[in-house]
Amino acid sequence: MRKYSCVLAPLAGLTLSSCAVGPNYRPPAPPATAAGAFVTTAPAIDPASALPDDWWKLYNDPALDNLVTRAFAANSDLRVASANLAKARAVLTEARAGRLPSTTANGGVTYGDGIQGGGQSGFPGNLGDAQWSQFAGMSLSWEVDLFGRVSRAVQAARADAAAVEAARDAVRVTVAAETTRAYLNACSWAYALDVARQSYKASGESLRLVSEQEKAGSVGKLDVERAGAATATARAAIPALEGQQQIALFELAALLGTTPDQVPETAHRCTAPPEPTASIPVGDGTALLRRRPDLRQAERQLAADTARIGVATADLYPKISLGGSGNFFRNDSVRGDNSFTFSLGPLISWSFPNVAVARARIRQAKAQGEASLAAFDGRLITALKEVEQALTIVATEQRRLDALGEAQDRAEKAYKFADLRYRAGSIGYLDVLVAQGEMLDARSSYASSIQRLSSGRVDLFKALGGGWQSGADGQAQARRAASPALASSAQEVAANAADR
Repeated sequence: MRKYSCVLAPLAGLTLSSCAVGPNYRPPAPPATAAGAFVTTAPAIDPASALPDDWWKLYNDPALDNLVTRAFAANSDLRVASANLAKARAVLTEARAGRLPSTTANGGVTYGDGIQGGGQSGFPGNLGDAQWSQFAGMSLSWEVDLFGRVSRAVQAARADAAAVEAARDAVRVTVAAETTRAYLNACSWAYALDVARQSYKASGESLRLVSEQEKAGSVGKLDVERAGAATATARAAIPALEGQQQIALFELAALLGTTPDQVPETAHRCTAPPEPTASIPVGDGTALLRRRPDLRQAERQLAADTARIGVATADLYPKISLGGSGNFFRNDSVRGDNSFTFSLGPLISWSFPNVAVARARIRQAKAQGEASLAAFDGRLITALKEVEQALTIVATEQRRLDALGEAQDRAEKAYKFADLRYRAGSIGYLDVLVAQGEMLDARSSYASSIQRLSSGRVDLFKALGGGWQSGADGQAQARRAASPALASSAQEVAANAADR
């Protein structure tokens, strides 16, 4: 931000040239390293391609596509954000109306007697009988925006509206991400539930076998109790997973703007979470700065607070208005040319007693501008941090899942070998239970890792800021949307000129 001086142009007729006091806004420059490639890399990450607007279609799941579309249409948070945007745009319209003249009009008809006109405004006084009187008046006042008070107010309102629009877009990002997360969680917990039920079934088969052997006298009661404990442990995992699945389904229903008894059937039927059909495109820091709505919101808030410094500064200078009025009064005594009066001329208003108040408001506005600048810087750092953290979680959890997949395969083979050797009488049942427990733990860990990886991918998509655009219009809007830190001053000047 920089300040420039304002020189009062000479008055020529009724034409006045104006210039806005206060600082001219310039977008803050980001750190040079913020626009480069991300630090974290992984085989499943594609830094060369930008994230598509409809990133959830990377899963190639028609059910998920339908759910996100429904959430965009019905989510209550989005409806609130859209209403807030409509309100902000109405405020902008009100601010722009400050450039228009204000008018007042009045008129009426009276009947009575007494002094008419009172000798004022050129009307002779008259004391006579009751009579009819007609009167009308109209006045017009237009503030000359000599020091830019109205211009700065319009700039602030326009930036506020853009900030609210960015906030609406941020809600859209959240809705897309959380709808996808809820669906993937429901699918992941369904998969884990199926694994738990298979484990319970395997434990039940072992318990049945050992019970039969105990009846035949080939094993003792100890082995039966161990098998029974393993079966009960496997059964205990099922209710918790059923609860997690229901929680995810209820969350999905809320995101769709429906009641818990209206969970989509497609989510109920999902048995395993889909995976992206290709590497995740993440782009670089430049693409992130252009895409994240919260960064745009913080930048527009900074622009609004900068403009308000000019609004406060303008109060140090006089307010100049051009005004005119016309009046009509007629009765039995007042007729002809005497029925009309008019006035036209400038009105200068300067609030000398409130200069101290104005200066205090300037200090408040400057402090708010500094706070908004700090908030923008913090939001930028947070955005980069969130992306790097999400990339790290996806990369490390993918490696963990690969290792757990191998552990699950080996644990299942070890259990099969132990079961065969037990049936052949070469090992005791304790060895079978140990192998079975390791197999069940490996299955459970693998299923949990799938859920964490699915959720981590959603966190990455959300951190990248995709999903607020919609269709072809949204893609065009994305191309036009300037980075908060990379926006050109020419765009800002053009927008200000349009408001004038």
